[in-house]
Amino acid sequence: MELSILGAHDLESKDAHPTCLLIDGSLVIDAGGLASSLTLLQQQQIRNVLLTHHHLDHTRDLPTLGFNVILWQGQITVHALAQTFDIVVPCLLDGRIYVDLLIDPTMVLKGSMGSNAVSQGEDRPPLKLCEIEPYKKEIIDGYEVLPLPVNHCVPSVGYLVTSSTGRSLFYTGDTGPGLSDCWNRINPHLILIEATAPSKFTEKLASRGHLSPQSLKEELSQFRKLKGYLPRVIVIHRALPYEQQIKEEIDQVAIELNADIELGYEGMTISI
Repeated sequence: MELSILGAHDLESKDAHPTCLLIDGSLVIDAGGLASSLTLLQQQQIRNVLLTHHHLDHTRDLPTLGFNVILWQGQITVHALAQTFDIVVPCLLDGRIYVDLLIDPTMVLKGSMGSNAVSQGEDRPPLKLCEIEPYKKEIIDGYEVLPLPVNHCVPSVGYLVTSSTGRSLFYTGDTGPGLSDCWNRINPHLILIEATAPSKFTEKLASRGHLSPQSLKEELSQFRKLKGYLPRVIVIHRALPYEQQIKEEIDQVAIELNADIELGYEGMTISI
């Protein structure tokens, strides 16, 4: 299983993109920096997108991807909580800015694209929605996917993704302290977890469902105590203005825990 980090931040600049992960070129988790990080050819390989929650830095490129899918008459399945779709559909996919990506948009496009518009046929919208349920395992594109609730300010899940060879990763998405229920249910080879801002903001971050390096250390210490090991850890969802300070604090956490903990960056590829 090969993981590519397309977005490792909660903001965007020239070299930084909102949160987005790509597994083996076809399975995406969160869509913050998705279309803006891939060529059209690479986007054609995507089959499924998993959303952790509805916030913009995790969903922003979903309509752009759907619009591009029309060009090659494809279809991508988007998996998320019902509560996530309750926000994403009326705010991003309702056709008021883009065409309605949940129906066949061919007739709308013909007027604006002329001969470039191609018929997909009815009942094949570019985006297909599929509700997931917490704690219920699903087989998606050959991967076993287990959504686990996490503590955020809106309904959110992290995902345990296991390949057919038994290799696995767990991505928390946005989360605050209190991951013990997740830790009890997983034994991953890699953890991707957030640290949004420096430890001086720990209390404020916790109230909004986020981690600092300090609270991250506490969560990872608990994982090791419960499971008897600590896998490699990649830290993403960082606020750009605090990048250097977060790095210094995470480096110190790695030393104190004597563990393989590092920041994830756009363009990083990890074999699991």
